[in-house]
Amino acid sequence: MASLKELRARIGSIKSTRKITSAMKMVAAAKLRRAQASAEAARPYAAAMRRMLGELAVAVQGEGGVPRLLAGTGQDKVHLLVPLTSDRGLCGGFNSNVHRLTVQTIRRLQSEGKTVRLLPVGRRAMNFFSRDYADLIVDHVSGVSGKEIPFSVASDLGEKINALVEAGEVDVCALVFNKFHNAMTQVPTSQQLVPMLMEEQGAGDVPADNVAQYEFEPDEATILAMLLPRNLQVQIYAALLETAAGENGARMTAMDNATRNAGRSIDSLTQVYNRTRQTNITNELIEIISGAQAV
Repeated sequence: MASLKELRARIGSIKSTRKITSAMKMVAAAKLRRAQASAEAARPYAAAMRRMLGELAVAVQGEGGVPRLLAGTGQDKVHLLVPLTSDRGLCGGFNSNVHRLTVQTIRRLQSEGKTVRLLPVGRRAMNFFSRDYADLIVDHVSGVSGKEIPFSVASDLGEKINALVEAGEVDVCALVFNKFHNAMTQVPTSQQLVPMLMEEQGAGDVPADNVAQYEFEPDEATILAMLLPRNLQVQIYAALLETAAGENGARMTAMDNATRNAGRSIDSLTQVYNRTRQTNITNELIEIISGAQAV
């Protein structure tokens, strides 16, 4: 049985931990409100970009010279996966869910004879995949966590992906991230970026006579060359905002659970401490009474 001194030290240590987890919970809650608002504000714009380019894709379907960001390279051999995680931990299973979905995708693609490349975003993703899949990593991005995510991060990442696609080094590109649902729920999601999935825009089910007609000025190739890289950056930025909101929500939930668990541990150890102290007092009284009777 632990001594009273050891029990007091353990209770004091857990109380200090509870103060830290409680403070981290409040900080995450404050960041969550701002991150959630940013993620929700970006969704309509990203959806509108996908819908508009989906209609443009139908309009130019079958024509030659379609950009690779829209139609791909025409092959399905090399897949680039871009897992988005946080730079820090202490957020429950937030990062491990992305890791798990990415590993499942890697194994599925490799079993089909496909070549897989990785471009991890976030220190947690880089640390995880550098252990077992270091030979698949072509590049990485860190330092994306913070109060605000600048659009330049998505712009730089989009340029890297675009360069790989245009060089013919990548046939298919997909993001793997946690889509924010609420503070307790983040859904692991895989979103294909290159080539664009027509089903996402719903254009595949729209009759040809109901599709919007566009007149291009100066021409289709120039317009798409401008819009497609921008759309790639917008989709990446929206996913980064979803990741930031999910990270803060997961951290707030994890710290709330840790604070509750610390409180229960303190209550349990306090009961043990009181029982041990009462036992020691009782033993001392018995010794005093026994000594007095012997005298």
